Amino acid sequence: MTRQRVKVQRRNESFVQRTVTRIWQEQASAENPYITESCRCHGYDLLELMSGRSYVDVLYLLFRGELPGKNESMLLEALMIAMINPGPRHPATRAAMNAGVGKTDPVHILPIALTVMGGSHLGAGQVEVAMRFLRKHRDADPDQLASDLLKHPMPAEEEDWRLAPGFGRRFADAECLSGKIARQLAALPGSGAGLRWGCAFADALAAQRLGWLNTGVVAAALVDLGFYPRDGAGVFQLLSAPGLLAHGMELANKPVTAMPYVDDE
Repeated sequence: MTRQRVKVQRRNESFVQRTVTRIWQEQASAENPYITESCRCHGYDLLELMSGRSYVDVLYLLFRGELPGKNESMLLEALMIAMINPGPRHPATRAAMNAGVGKTDPVHILPIALTVMGGSHLGAGQVEVAMRFLRKHRDADPDQLASDLLKHPMPAEEEDWRLAPGFGRRFADAECLSGKIARQLAALPGSGAGLRWGCAFADALAAQRLGWLNTGVVAAALVDLGFYPRDGAGVFQLLSAPGLLAHGMELANKPVTAMPYVDDE
């Protein structure tokens, strides 16, 4: 067997001498340069943020580089409440429950669940795609786009199906709660073209038992809040994390018999 020799070449790249971030500034202590005296998030002192701002405001600040106005803060807070728990039927929640009841070290329960939440089925993997879809079509006629997309045959045998990123059906029907959440968010003063267009698009799909999915609702709200599409997946995981962890920890102190046993047959 003849071995092929790989020619090793020097990387012709110039690396920076230190990592730079615009998000966070740490001021070293005068006595010990390795100890932090104070921190600033996009220029705002951390202790002042603690005393005068909410968690929602600082989360917005981290990603957007500026503090939100009252309307943006209300919209993000409402979205965070709406998405705090995917519910016990979601695959990511089931993963958290199985990890908990299986006596997995609690430190691993949330990472396991978030790995599943990162998938494309009802997960974070769809949020970036849905944000790009909404940004592309929010100036289009929602009724016309729905009509064009519905010209393609729908797979009648598939109970869960997406007509467009963030829109589809579950268990052969539109998600009622997702639609209610979207309409409530769209009624807030901080909402914009993403949520309004999405509601009109969902209305145009209703006759076919199609509508909003949670991934689409999150995508539309984040578009209106000015988040970048690439931020969407991680933010969606962050919003869902409390519920995933709570379900996993609820099962952590119970015996394995607290979960159904699925027979091999």
